[in-house]
Amino acid sequence: MKLNMPDLKLYEYAVIRVVPRLEREEFINIGIILFSKQAKFITVLYDIPSEKIKVFDDDFDIEQLQLNMSAFKTIATGTCKTSPIALMDIPSRFRWLTAIRSSAIQTSRPHPGMCNDLEHTAQRLFKELVL
Repeated sequence: MKLNMPDLKLYEYAVIRVVPRLEREEFINIGIILFSKQAKFITVLYDIPSEKIKVFDDDFDIEQLQLNMSAFKTIATGTCKTSPIALMDIPSRFRWLTAIRSSAIQTSRPHPGMCNDLEHTAQRLFKELVL
């Protein structure tokens, strides 16, 4: 199959990880964030595997993680009009969300790619890297 280069969109993605016990630096992939500056596109997909997280730390606050991931997605998509970060342009939001931090929610370094269908690529990466 020959790809038509003008139809390809450059994108970047990062894997979203939860680190149940920061001192151990072990993590579980729980989602992805994918964006394309060219297409003005950003999406966050995540799934919180509570049982798996509890294996690492049975006191881990799953409810707080769910709230934090909901806020992460809201900031990424810019739907929270009271957050100064959510009001930034898409590339700035992506950079802020993927900045290196030492908290329970972290992301991998961003990885580039090219595709024709950003939604499909996000779903494929989510299945390959998270589920």
